[in-house]
Amino acid sequence: MQRRDIQPRPGWQAFAESVGFAFHTIDNEPYWDESAYYQFSLQQIEQDLEGPTEELHQMALDIIPDILKSEQQLQQLAIPERFWDFLANSWRNGEPHLYGRMDFSYDGTGPAKLLELNYDTPTSLFETGFFQWVWLEDQQMRGQLPQAADQFNSLQDKLEQAFAQLGLAQPFYFSSVTESIEDKGTVDYLMDIALQAGLNCRYIQLEQLGDIDGQLVDMDGFAINGLFKLYPWEFMLQEDFASTILTSQTQWLEPSWKLLLSNKGILPLLWQKYQGHPNLLPAFFADNQPLAAGWVKKPLFSREGANIELVTTSGQRLAEDGPYTDSGFIRQALAPLPKFADNYTLIGSWVVGDSAAGICLREDNSLITKDSSRFLPHIILD
Repeated sequence: MQRRDIQPRPGWQAFAESVGFAFHTIDNEPYWDESAYYQFSLQQIEQDLEGPTEELHQMALDIIPDILKSEQQLQQLAIPERFWDFLANSWRNGEPHLYGRMDFSYDGTGPAKLLELNYDTPTSLFETGFFQWVWLEDQQMRGQLPQAADQFNSLQDKLEQAFAQLGLAQPFYFSSVTESIEDKGTVDYLMDIALQAGLNCRYIQLEQLGDIDGQLVDMDGFAINGLFKLYPWEFMLQEDFASTILTSQTQWLEPSWKLLLSNKGILPLLWQKYQGHPNLLPAFFADNQPLAAGWVKKPLFSREGANIELVTTSGQRLAEDGPYTDSGFIRQALAPLPKFADNYTLIGSWVVGDSAAGICLREDNSLITKDSSRFLPHIILD
């Protein structure tokens, strides 16, 4: 695993905007950064990332029945009791799931260490599945990268196959909150893939969801029988329409059982069942704190590094503010992100259905990866 400098493509910003990548720069700071890329060997990808991703994914699925049978674990995950049966029925009915992303600390030598699961509303899809692939092809055409270079990236193809095979209700609605350009870009990308897979798709702002006799409806009063929502389940269950969720005959993507896996509490539960697994880090609920040095404190529900507190083995303390202060916390042993030049690098590994589907990389000047972290492309080259 190496970080290599490269000349950016001339005019890439205009191209980005022409294909809907309006958030390539955020607050005048680069989000997409193609001044460098990361190079992996095929062995690193297959043995240290692809294989462990699929194994950890299956391990996570395997503990869902244990959680659903345990009031203690449901309480530890802060799942509201009125929704326990809703989640259990979602799982037992085999409601299909689409995708997820694992975040790893990995420096090119295994084993990669799982930091968390982003299994409900993971973003960076467009950048991973489309834009970094186009970057690879363009740079090969310009002679900046070898023709033999490849990329671990079947994300777009696997998403299209999944949409074609999941048996989704039609018309199928896609939704996001109004004010987020990034969320809308992600949803537009997914909806475009679903259209290519033959689905009848419609977009609706989350704020436009309505209710008629306990059924979610659109602005014209038509029943929403299928909905992809780029909005966390833990927020959905706190909205005014939460009671409608229990009665609405809506097929959800992601299904509600994904709430169990997108919760940071899944990390101590995985450690309890698979203690010592090479890709897992010791993790505990915050009321059980055996980690004396080198740990990370995380809220059960948080995103983009918000409300993370980190203490290194030397005693250095880092913390990020944020809005996620009303749930419990876990503590996880610290697996520091590797440092390349002045950058701390995080690897996201995608799953579509039950298959590994590619990786994305984020850089930050801090050990805590935030929403301002830069996205860099990658290649495979032996």
